[in-house]
Amino acid sequence: MSYRDIEDLLVERGIVVSYESIRLWFNKFGSKYAKRLKRRHEGFGDAFLIDEVFVKIRGKQQYLWRAVDPDDEVVDVFL
Repeated sequence: MSYRDIEDLLVERGIVVSYESIRLWFNKFGSKYAKRLKRRHEGFGDAFLIDEVFVKIRGKQQYLWRAVDPDDEVVDVFL
């Protein structure tokens, strides 16, 4: 997702913030948050399930794939 996509999602929820503020937040907290997530997850299993879903974004149908490990942890998402 881009910073502008996140800005649009927040506006839909009534939170007005610029994409520049989101970029600054990501630069400040993003790496710390990612490290905490990696520390909390002990590793993925050796088997994955792939979910495929059709979603409509701005009136255009898209594919959304998610790779999920045996513990129901999302490993990767591709749109």
